[in-house]
Amino acid sequence: MAGTWEELASATLARQFPGPGAAPGVAEQLARIGPVQSQTARSPFLALAARFPGTSRTEVTEAYESGAVVRGSTIRGTVHTTTPEAYAVLGAATRVGQRTSWQRMLGLGHATVEDLWRSTEDFASTWRSPDELRDHLHRWLLEHEGRDEVTGRQGGRYLAFGHGGLVRRPLNGDWSGQGAPEYRTLPGGTDASVGDVVELHLCSHGPASRHDLAWWSGMGLRVVDELVADLDARVGLGRVEGPDGRTYLDLPAPPLPRALDGVRLLPEFDALMCAYEPAGRERFAEPAHLRRLWSGANGLVLPPLLVDGRITGWWRATGSARRRPLEVVWFAGTRRPRKGELDEPVAALETALGITVTDVSLTREAV
Repeated sequence: MAGTWEELASATLARQFPGPGAAPGVAEQLARIGPVQSQTARSPFLALAARFPGTSRTEVTEAYESGAVVRGSTIRGTVHTTTPEAYAVLGAATRVGQRTSWQRMLGLGHATVEDLWRSTEDFASTWRSPDELRDHLHRWLLEHEGRDEVTGRQGGRYLAFGHGGLVRRPLNGDWSGQGAPEYRTLPGGTDASVGDVVELHLCSHGPASRHDLAWWSGMGLRVVDELVADLDARVGLGRVEGPDGRTYLDLPAPPLPRALDGVRLLPEFDALMCAYEPAGRERFAEPAHLRRLWSGANGLVLPPLLVDGRITGWWRATGSARRRPLEVVWFAGTRRPRKGELDEPVAALETALGITVTDVSLTREAV
C-alpha cells in the first residue's frame, strides 16, 4: 500500500523539528537539521529560530565567527550554511555534480578542472576578495591554456570561487545582511567523500526519492543510484512507495513521525521546499501555493508561513530598521492562524534578527 504525503511529511518533521533540548548549540542544531540554503543571508538565523525558538542573533554570529559553522557556494551553485564537516560533503558533491559543466565552460585542453580547483584553494589559503579570485582565474587560464574566454563573460566570475572548496564571510561583519563577501579555503581536517551525501540528506530530510537526492545534490541520477546502492549495502535502507508512485528511501531506525501543531515563520528557500525535487514538495504544500511563493521570473522566494506542518502562506517584516511591522498572509482555503499563535514565532523572529516587531497584521489571499 502506498504511503501518503502526510506520512512522508510527518517523518521529515521529526527530523527538521526535533523539539526542545534536542541540540545545545548552533553547530549542533545545524548538524541535526542539515545544511541551510543561504543566498538570503538571514535564512540560517530564521531557520534556527523556527526550529529552536530562542536562538539569538548573537549565538549564530558567534558560531560563524568561531568557525563552528561556515557558509559558501556549493551544491547547485547555491549558498549553504552548515558545519565544516557537512560542508566538506557538500563540496565533494558539488565537484561531482558540476565537473562536466565547468569543463565545458572553461574549454580546458591542457589542464583539468581538478588542477584549477587545487590552485584556487592554494591561492585562497588567506581571505581573498571576489576580484582577487577572478584575477587568479584569469592568470591561471593564461598560464595553462594561453587564453581566457571566461572571466569577462556573465557567469564566468562564479568559476573563480564556486566549486565548493571555499567558504565566505561578510566584509562588514554582519552575517545576517547581504554585504559583499570574501573567500578562503575550507579549513583542513574536514575531508569528505561524495559517498556521504546520501546519508547526509536522508539523516536531515528523509524519506527521499532518488529524484529528490539528485535535485538537491546537483548530481545525476546514475551517480545517485550508485551512491544509494553503496549505502544500502552498508546499512540496509528502508523503502516505501510514495503517493506519486516513486520509491522513498530512508535510513534504518528513523525517528518516530511527528505532528507539528501551531505556527512557524520559515526563511526563504527553507528546506521543507528546497530539500526536494519540485514534484516532491507536495508533502508540505499545494502546487498552486508553491507557485505563488516561488517566482519563476526572478528566482526569488517569499518566506513561507508554516501552519500545523503545512506551508499555507507567507510573511514579511518590511524594511531594514530595528523596529518594523510584520505582515502575515494565509492562503484562502487553509486554516487562518490565530493572533495568539503568532506570539511565540514573533518572539523567536525578534531574538534571531535582533529586531522589534511593532505591529502584526493578518491578511487572507486567494491563490
